[in-house]
Amino acid sequence: MCGIAGEITFDGTPADIDAVTTMTAALHRRGPDGWGIYGGGHTALGHRRLKIIDLSDRAAQPMVDPELGLTAVFNGCIYNYRELRSELLTAGYRFFSDSDSEVLIKAYHRWGTSCVDHFLGMFAFAVLERDSGRLVLGRDRLGIKPLYLSQTPRRLRFASTLPALLTAGEVDTAIDPVGLHHYLSFHSVVPPPRTILAGVQKLPPATVRIVHLDGHHEDQEYWRPAFSRGDLDLDAEEWSMAVLDALRLAVKRRMVADVPVGILLSGGIDSSLVVALLAEGGQCGLRTFSVGFEAAAGESGDEFVYSDEVAAHFDTDHQKILIKSNRLLPAVDAAINAMSEPMVSHDCVAFYLLSEEVSRSVTVVQSGQGADEVLAGYDWYPPLARVSRDRAAAAYAEVFIDRPHAQLADLLEPEWLADHGLDIDHSRAFVDAHFSAPGAETAVDAALRMDTTVMLVDDPVKRVDNMTMAWGVEARVPFLDHELVELAGACPPELKLAAGGKGVLKTASRGVIPDTIIDRPKGYFPVPAIRHLSGSFLDRVRDAVTAPVAKDRGLFRPDWLQRMLADPNTERTTLGSNALWQVALLEMWLQERGI
Repeated sequence: MCGIAGEITFDGTPADIDAVTTMTAALHRRGPDGWGIYGGGHTALGHRRLKIIDLSDRAAQPMVDPELGLTAVFNGCIYNYRELRSELLTAGYRFFSDSDSEVLIKAYHRWGTSCVDHFLGMFAFAVLERDSGRLVLGRDRLGIKPLYLSQTPRRLRFASTLPALLTAGEVDTAIDPVGLHHYLSFHSVVPPPRTILAGVQKLPPATVRIVHLDGHHEDQEYWRPAFSRGDLDLDAEEWSMAVLDALRLAVKRRMVADVPVGILLSGGIDSSLVVALLAEGGQCGLRTFSVGFEAAAGESGDEFVYSDEVAAHFDTDHQKILIKSNRLLPAVDAAINAMSEPMVSHDCVAFYLLSEEVSRSVTVVQSGQGADEVLAGYDWYPPLARVSRDRAAAAYAEVFIDRPHAQLADLLEPEWLADHGLDIDHSRAFVDAHFSAPGAETAVDAALRMDTTVMLVDDPVKRVDNMTMAWGVEARVPFLDHELVELAGACPPELKLAAGGKGVLKTASRGVIPDTIIDRPKGYFPVPAIRHLSGSFLDRVRDAVTAPVAKDRGLFRPDWLQRMLADPNTERTTLGSNALWQVALLEMWLQERGI
């Protein structure tokens, strides 16, 4: 829920309330139900509200607790806020609202930065201490809720989206060379703290940052999953039941709301299980939503046959949304406008259009996102089972990194390689460092740790957050319940890899959802018109990469671009993305941001 923004100055000057107001206004789609600004000397805070818990004005933000000397802005949901509220009441705290935002304030007062250890949920927050002047920023364990930062010697600004930071000005919008390398090499993911822009960073997941009035800060990483066996000694059947029980609890937790909660139903095993477990728990009249597209180039654009089956089996109130081709091209630009960072997946357009329709009916949805990363559902995991731990990083790079490093010389203008340091393989160095960290017993464990804590955060999770919040819809992801992630990380890799991937989940699903859903081929959100560029879509790409601003930017070699435009659908990245679309998407995003 919501969007947050703020500024703290380090030179004794008052915070720029106009700048914070501008950033807050730019977040209006994340919080269409209200807004507020707090200004207090060196700090100003802004908030856009999406009403989900405690719909009264008592829960409005920025929330000031004069008795405790704390002011906070908060984005997300603390699913166990009722239990924490009871505990805090017993400890003597008095409440003026029924919101999870106030629970955050009281929890911070009682436990300090360790409050995050008590939270079950997704969140990004800022807490201002009146007496010390410190500003404390925090982000949830899996980075489900975003927090972008722009710092200069005289001040720090933060916001829920990168474009909101840009609206206030004074941001270095030069391309960050290492960020560019990651975008072109690491499946278009730019790991934190970097972004594609030199002047913007993002707070890493599972991190609390304490910002002092002199401008220095310290970070506390408060969670890191081990991906090792630990003390659990379960047989295969016990593992399946343990995973199902953890998912059941995660789904139940994410029903906490004072508004109706729907489900994004793709017809795959993951979202189907969410529906099944809610129905099992007594939820009646569940609202479910599926999206599909017209076929293109002989490729089907929908999986309605599966979502229809699940909806009928559990008697949901189901809405099937077929997107006509004439809606797609305008939606591409709209989805790019909603992106905090350039995201190459064509799923963005699907989620954007789906969210538009969903917003007419519900404010909160649950999604099956994340199961493939947490439970080994992708096809690059099984080959790693035959790889020794010391060769894991190299083997992972072969199947995941978009293109061999040497190929960047074909793609980028020469000065970006030599003058900007892209003659170094930054993405491979990042993979090597991550794989060499302690823990993660096997090559599969190391890959899953990488994908769960890095790739998942800055690809599918960010995609869902950006596209749903563009329509004032909050998406909740039970497969990213941190207790479920910890359990899945401890599960033996061979049980997850079984049955073509997610074996432990498939075994647990027998008798819970129809076998036809469990045994179906793996699906995805297909948008054929983007996967196979032609006609008006190819024209849009050509316009972007040949625009004067693109030529002036001088990122990509003209001969490579002309070759791609002449044959736009042959060259693919390692994971099958359209190579021309990857480059064009970056250029379209930069142009949309006025960079």
